[in-house]
Amino acid sequence: MIEMFFRALLLLVLTIASASCRSLGNSDSQAGLGRAYLGIDVLEHMGFRPLQQKRVGLLTHPAGVNRMGVSTIDVLRRSQKVKLVALFGPEHGIYGDEKANVPVAHRTDPRTGLPIYSLYGKYREPTAQMLDGLDVIVIDLQDLGVRSYTYVSAMKKTMEACFKHGVAVVVLDRPNPMGGLKVDGPPLDKQWMSYVGAFRTPYVHGLTIGELAGMAPRLPGWLDVDETTRRRGRLTVIPMKGWERRMLWTDTGLKWVPTSPAIPDLSAALGYSMTGLGAQLGGFHHGYGTAYPFRLLTYPGKKPETIMSALRSKSIPGLDFQVVRYTHPGGRQERGVYLKVIDWNRFQPTEVSFYMMQLAAQWSSRNPFAAAPHSAATLFNKHVGSTEWWKAISTQGSAVNVPAFINKWRAQANVFQTMSRKFWLYH
Repeated sequence: MIEMFFRALLLLVLTIASASCRSLGNSDSQAGLGRAYLGIDVLEHMGFRPLQQKRVGLLTHPAGVNRMGVSTIDVLRRSQKVKLVALFGPEHGIYGDEKANVPVAHRTDPRTGLPIYSLYGKYREPTAQMLDGLDVIVIDLQDLGVRSYTYVSAMKKTMEACFKHGVAVVVLDRPNPMGGLKVDGPPLDKQWMSYVGAFRTPYVHGLTIGELAGMAPRLPGWLDVDETTRRRGRLTVIPMKGWERRMLWTDTGLKWVPTSPAIPDLSAALGYSMTGLGAQLGGFHHGYGTAYPFRLLTYPGKKPETIMSALRSKSIPGLDFQVVRYTHPGGRQERGVYLKVIDWNRFQPTEVSFYMMQLAAQWSSRNPFAAAPHSAATLFNKHVGSTEWWKAISTQGSAVNVPAFINKWRAQANVFQTMSRKFWLYH
């Protein structure tokens, strides 16, 4: 019965959105506009129907913009049909100028005069006091399609709080930069669920943030609320228009807006899924702070030619390597290995990270995973998510059978993708 209710609700939202934006396809005469209409664009063409005569809160960040690059904050504020009364900010803050892992305080927005409630400080979810007087919270966050990126966690906790306190939730959908067909990497063991692992998906999940939101109330254990609260929750997902699963970000025609200080461009957005896990422990650096964040590999005491040769020997499909010069954050000129994707269809983003871990164990005088402090090991496992991998790399070191794990995870990712198809909003 619950499943039928959610399917009926989703069908209603899709029908309304589709009817409201039939005129969008050929309405733009300006050259260079993207093919995809974002959730905020569809919401505006709906006349903001789900928000009319309601007091609205907005959870967003700098990448929360419409297809013209106008902030969702301004889109809602300039409409006479919307009463925007509060802002909520995730990690990095509402303007994206806060550092990673640094708590952010509440404040008053100097630009709009609205209160900004931080969901990455003392509180990770809206409190009853923050929600007091709100009828609905709109969520417009650009995700990367990678499990450990914390904006999905901010959405999840906001949904839970709103469901508990009777506040409606409207999620504005946005593209997965890697498209909707690439699913890769280890699934998340239950014991490692955390703020960098909100949902038990493969590391690269192949879903949009709106699809994740739609799945959450319909899968056991995806929301930390009781059954009564889950049934009572009011969720509306506003889908995009013109986006297809095969589309990478470059196919949308949309301009990339940095989602956080470390992700200034599309190269970094893809690189996050490639090297983020491999640089968690072991000694590899992935270019953070350089012009090639998450795409540039260095290792203490190893020449880039040595790193490149070692990685090429692993025969990683769809990936090649190039030695480049770069400016170190300290100002000196150095060299490193740049990762190039040469065949997207064959490429599995996380594969290189696990070979990086194997090489780190090979090149260290002592297995760095076995020697890791408890806190570092815990953080590593929260990101990677696989107890089985941790036991293998920390006991076997460089002798670990990486291909066996990759093949197992690929099969598990295929099972997840098959399961998730019934929640897809796009094909």
